[in-house]
Amino acid sequence: MKTRTEFPHRVREIEHTLITLADGTRLAARIWLPEDAEEHPVPAILEYLPYRKRDGTAVRDELTHPWFAGHGYACVRVDMRGNGESDGLMHDEYLPQEQADALEVIEWIASQPWCDGKLGMMGISWGGFNGLQVAALKPEPLKAVVTLCSTDDRYADDIHYKGGNMLLENLAWAATMLSFSSAAPDPLLVGERWREMWKARLDGMPLLADTWLRHQTRDQYWRHGSICENYADVEAAVLMVSGWADSYMNSIPRMMAHLKGPKKALIGPWMHKYPHFAVPGPAIGFLQEALRWWDQHLKGIDTGVMDEPPATFYLQDGLPPAPKYAHRPGRWVRCSGWPASSLEIERRSLLLSDTGLSEYGAGLSEPRPIASPLTAGAQQGEYIPLWFGADFPTDQRRDDGLALTFDTAPYRDGLDILGQPRVELKLASATDCGQLNVRLCDVAPSGESALITYATLNLLLRDDPSRISPVEPGKPMKVGLDLDMIGYRLPKGHRLRVSLSSANFPLVWSPKRRADLTLLPGEPRLELPVSKLGYVDDPFEPAESATPCALEALRPAAPKRTVSEDVGSGEVSVVIEDDMGKVRFLDHGLEVDQRCREVYISHPDDASRTRAEIDWHYSAGRREGEGAFSIEVDSRYALSCDEENFHLEASQVAREGGREVHRKTWRTTIPRSAI
Repeated sequence: MKTRTEFPHRVREIEHTLITLADGTRLAARIWLPEDAEEHPVPAILEYLPYRKRDGTAVRDELTHPWFAGHGYACVRVDMRGNGESDGLMHDEYLPQEQADALEVIEWIASQPWCDGKLGMMGISWGGFNGLQVAALKPEPLKAVVTLCSTDDRYADDIHYKGGNMLLENLAWAATMLSFSSAAPDPLLVGERWREMWKARLDGMPLLADTWLRHQTRDQYWRHGSICENYADVEAAVLMVSGWADSYMNSIPRMMAHLKGPKKALIGPWMHKYPHFAVPGPAIGFLQEALRWWDQHLKGIDTGVMDEPPATFYLQDGLPPAPKYAHRPGRWVRCSGWPASSLEIERRSLLLSDTGLSEYGAGLSEPRPIASPLTAGAQQGEYIPLWFGADFPTDQRRDDGLALTFDTAPYRDGLDILGQPRVELKLASATDCGQLNVRLCDVAPSGESALITYATLNLLLRDDPSRISPVEPGKPMKVGLDLDMIGYRLPKGHRLRVSLSSANFPLVWSPKRRADLTLLPGEPRLELPVSKLGYVDDPFEPAESATPCALEALRPAAPKRTVSEDVGSGEVSVVIEDDMGKVRFLDHGLEVDQRCREVYISHPDDASRTRAEIDWHYSAGRREGEGAFSIEVDSRYALSCDEENFHLEASQVAREGGREVHRKTWRTTIPRSAI
């Protein structure tokens, strides 16, 4: 990534200012402006997050926002209430209060002398979500959105549930936010108020997993903030971006199909990061691409961005499975939109048959068992690769051995896959619950099995995620299931494998009891989207950024993932250590240390022994001089279950200068209604 230091406009930074809302709450903002913006007002770009502008997102902010400011935009990075140096408390994600505050922030920005009244919102993940949500409220200044790694449906595609099964990320993210939200404001910015603000946050800390676990179906809680409830509400121009190594791809084909305003889609090989510094590479000139979007829709400059094909996808080459890739070779393609025309994407139907997976021949003549132990799935990898650790799926052969599999013959010429594969089949469960997990894998001549894409389905929610459809033991059920969207080049001589399993831990929580399945005779099939698109040369400029944040590493990051089995009991443990290291920000001296340990345990037969424990440590401070302080917070979540209930425990202990100043514990039981 090239660091750019010369820009069309000289940049002035306002390190910290406060935006006062109607109820008196003050939200903290960091602003980058062209130096002459008061004399020559410019459009603004808002990024609105809970992740602390002082340290949490400072590294990426400094790569990005000064770059846009240097190209003639006012960039405003705002911390939500209850976070960073902002007043108030945050009780949950995506609440109406969050969106109402955003509307006031937008009006404040539009009224500033350096703003010409037009505004865009940009963000990844949480910021990508609320950009869409706020656009649906149609504030007059908001003309364009750049949304990355986000969703139009909070139940279908966020970190809580997938296919109606509870993701373990539901608990992991609750634990993360318990730690993130416990951070203290910086005394250098808020003065002696910092202790009062910090204590109020600790005292008012919500138990987020309790709320999320009580909404096990797609009810009104999840419909709020899901723009798929009425796509017509979004009139702003939307540039939507994601990566195949992320978990937020499936919203893009839906939004491309249903949004009525100006729109474009881009999916590369990346994990959950901005594409100018994401891995796996190749990184792209994302800032230049976003600038074309802003110039077109905020300044009225014809940049040609709307004359190009509206959807750009990266078809990544098949590689041997590995826990992490620095680079994914592949080719770019562009298509006329999404859904793509039949001339661009061909749907091929492959039967799951007695002899494997093929386009021709008879179907399945005899029932076949899907009898996975509840420990199956340990090689799946993380739901959201986020911290640059060993997060990716490893060789799937061990999990394939715990599944029912169907293979094609080798593809002599290879195959380009682009879209969402779909399986349609008929099942029966041995009990009154169950989950179906489907993986599509690339099998090399050597036998290595690399995960291409997958899906999971709670059979109790097979017909409609908003209501329970009872599972009767032994009764046939027709199931149709879309796998995650993917762009993939199957190498010459490789085979495709469909793997069907009845468990996938620790991706999703185990069913209330082990539920073996039976694949019933008939014509179960895989619908495979095959790309007919021609390749294009790399359509993007090289990656650029502004000058990176000045940091000193006091302890290097050391992420780690370990899978182990207790041979005596059969229990499998997956341990994820997200040690993000300790750093000092050289411009203001703040030191931050963050590390997490997640432990997920399952038993092959006894679902009541499924459990999870997550510990976070956060410390921050400044060694001496003005603004000197020292705090640390240890946060813990633990989840266990029986057939009827979830048992949730949590605790948080905070210390200042080594002395305990706060302790809070939670213990609650949540009935299992759908999972």
